[in-house]
Amino acid sequence: MDNKLIVTAAPHITSADTTQKIMQRVCIALVPTLIASVLVFGINALILTAITVAACVIFEAGYCKMVGREIPVGDFSAVVTGMLLAFNLPATMPWWMAVVGAFIAIVIVKQLFGGLGYNFANPAIVARISLAVGFASRMANYPIPNSGVDALASATPLAVPAELGASEYVTLLLGNHGGVLGETCALTILIGGIYLICTKVISPMIPVTYLGTVAVLSVCFGLDPIVQLLSGGLMLGAFFMATDYVTSPTTEKGKLIFGISLGVITMVIRRFGTMNEGVSFAILLMNLLVPYIDVLTRQDKLGIAKKSKKEAAK
Repeated sequence: MDNKLIVTAAPHITSADTTQKIMQRVCIALVPTLIASVLVFGINALILTAITVAACVIFEAGYCKMVGREIPVGDFSAVVTGMLLAFNLPATMPWWMAVVGAFIAIVIVKQLFGGLGYNFANPAIVARISLAVGFASRMANYPIPNSGVDALASATPLAVPAELGASEYVTLLLGNHGGVLGETCALTILIGGIYLICTKVISPMIPVTYLGTVAVLSVCFGLDPIVQLLSGGLMLGAFFMATDYVTSPTTEKGKLIFGISLGVITMVIRRFGTMNEGVSFAILLMNLLVPYIDVLTRQDKLGIAKKSKKEAAK
């Protein structure tokens, strides 16, 4: 007779979902944006994505083999990191710089801290910021859509908001403008984000509060909320990077605080900072605060009475 009284360590509620399945769904959600970036910028977008994905996989396999760890390439997490890294780069980025970014993301941010589940921040975000600091001119050298010709950094819509109006909303939505691969077609990013929510890969709490806060503050700052929502890396950051399981809060209250804080930091940088974009820095800063947010918003233990004010003061 089977023993029905089984005592094991948590978790006691399991799911058929695995890391591999979840990461594969994220890859599927990113495919529409990849197709759009190829249509906008040409074959260079596909080549750049292939290079970053291959570099991330090779660095992960090579490092794990070197230190004697199990090689986790099959979980597709390195593939997701490679795709997100490519989406944070302009199509004209030299391939060797992209490889440097892959090394920073996989080896320095992810594997040196213990691998998947132990990284302190989103690897692709840290890699983007590192490349932006180390290779500023190349990171801001956006190609003119469908030409492959380098353009000035002012090609990004966030740099020239005064020139944008209602007639440009469709352009922002479809992505026929300068920027990095993941900053162009907001429509495909939105489709991918809705797919992740419908398949329950991510919770809508963080992206909804993030985007909502940006919209409200845009109005308060006298900026066009539609332009702010559809420009820059906001959509990509809200749906694909801020929702990273490892570097986002686990509690509902924590996710609410996380999303609102992301929106506030992003808009403060956009409105008062010297840079046009603030998404990457907002996500990195809030990633560092996630452990504290989780502690402050964790639920009370069941069966344990709360301490009175007098007891807590002792």
